[in-house]
Amino acid sequence: MTPHANTVVVTGGNAGIGKETAIALARAGRRVIITSRDPGRGATALDEIRTRSASDRAEVMALDLADLASVRHFAESVLAATDRIDVLVNNAGLMLADRRVTSDGFEETFGVNHLGHFLLTNLLLDRLRANPEGARVVIVASSGHRCARHIRFDDLQFERRYRGFTAYCHSKLANVLFTRELARRLADTQVTANSLHPGYVKSRFGRDGDTGGAFALGNRIASLVAISPEDGARTSVFLAASPEVAGVSGLYYSKARPVRPSRAGRDDAAATRLWTASEQLVGL
Repeated sequence: MTPHANTVVVTGGNAGIGKETAIALARAGRRVIITSRDPGRGATALDEIRTRSASDRAEVMALDLADLASVRHFAESVLAATDRIDVLVNNAGLMLADRRVTSDGFEETFGVNHLGHFLLTNLLLDRLRANPEGARVVIVASSGHRCARHIRFDDLQFERRYRGFTAYCHSKLANVLFTRELARRLADTQVTANSLHPGYVKSRFGRDGDTGGAFALGNRIASLVAISPEDGARTSVFLAASPEVAGVSGLYYSKARPVRPSRAGRDDAAATRLWTASEQLVGL
């Protein structure tokens, strides 16, 4: 193991705001490890990140958040590759028109957007805690969390009445609550955790065959007024690197400013219950 200072891990860094986040942080001199499900897309993204950031301190590793075995393998690989993690950016996500399940049998939107990141964060937590200068966990949520009234503890896997957008908003509420509970559990450490809404970003999100029909059409129309991936990455980069948020934890940001999440997103009892349920589901 070789020591590397200022190491940042960005899930889903092969496209969209994840790639722009990686470029900005690599340009600032950080060692950046991006993840990609697809080796080809990962390699292409890595070339672009290195070129645009003028840095050779970027690399790519395979990670499929829909496969807990892949999450565990990736965590082992990262821990073997660096003795220090400064920032973990849980960025990857998806939205599906039709219900699908992961290799572990979880509803895929919840499995990827929440459970995969929940497991990954916990597997890397000791290394984050060990950082003598403090570390940060940045979780890309969405204002869509406001459309979810509560966590469906009686149907976490959406086996009844699946709706793609509803499942997505539910997973984003889970992101907000996960951040809140993580920050509470890390209160006596130098690790902070914050979530964010990146804005409505013009990217491939929701347009690569995962959604269809009227939903995909609406997504394309809305993209006409969407912001660029570079603009969408600004809050992620701010939370990952700005000295302004050193020591700040448990908050939800939009446009690099703290904003109040929904009432459901401030439910501490639900946050604790979700943590316990997630531990059981991923086998921690």
